[in-house]
Amino acid sequence: ADLVGDSLELSRKAAATDADTIVFCGVLFMAETAAILSPEKNVLLPDLKAGCPLADMISRETLKMLREDHPQAPVVTYVNSSAEVKAESDICCTSANAVKVVNSLPQEKIIFVPDRNLGHWVARSTDKELILWEGFCPTHEVLRKEDVLKVKKAHPQAKFVAHPECLEEVLDLADQVASTSGILSFARETSAKELIIGTENGMLYRLRKENPDKKFYPASEKMVCPNMKYHTLQKVRDSLKKMIHLIKVTEEIRVEAYESINRMLNLKVGNKD
Repeated sequence: ADLVGDSLELSRKAAATDADTIVFCGVLFMAETAAILSPEKNVLLPDLKAGCPLADMISRETLKMLREDHPQAPVVTYVNSSAEVKAESDICCTSANAVKVVNSLPQEKIIFVPDRNLGHWVARSTDKELILWEGFCPTHEVLRKEDVLKVKKAHPQAKFVAHPECLEEVLDLADQVASTSGILSFARETSAKELIIGTENGMLYRLRKENPDKKFYPASEKMVCPNMKYHTLQKVRDSLKKMIHLIKVTEEIRVEAYESINRMLNLKVGNKD
């Protein structure tokens, strides 16, 4: 890979390159975000089956109905969402800046979609009333309190860091709750030599590579995103060789989605996933 990072970080890095073609080895909403930020570039997704269940749990039409039920409430949308849902939103957020984005809004009642677990975590750190959607990431939802306690018992000296897409019962056991980029930073900066990681297990490769002097344990072997694993080197080669699986966002949707992303970027409040 030329670039490695979280979803929004990769899209921003892709926009900053002089390459005219980007092969995005992530899920569909990530490739869409790259296309939103870089309309002049070709954005390829090696395998079109690489969707995101969380992003698919809410549609633009459903969000419109939610807006109608709460007409005075602005919509804050997690970047793990479709281009259409972003287009229907007032502002986007990442797991790193969600609290700051919510607190930046003057309204007291806010619609927060699509991840309810991230929403519950944000609600702990704000006085705002959050109207949550019942979306969730299946990969993070699978981690339970019992799993964490079992790994903690096996590695009593290890610090436990969890992504806020996990259930509240899991976050209550964490020494640190952090976004993808936050987990990487915590691993680098902590004096702890052993860490239990509560997020998608693919992160362990990068954590071990960047911190060879530390030991990392998965909070659960079940925390695997099958959609991310669809991409292979052969599929990357084929998409480039044949220029196939081009991700396109209609200009109307792109402009509206860009505005909601740009409002977040202009806040300068920790724009990493």
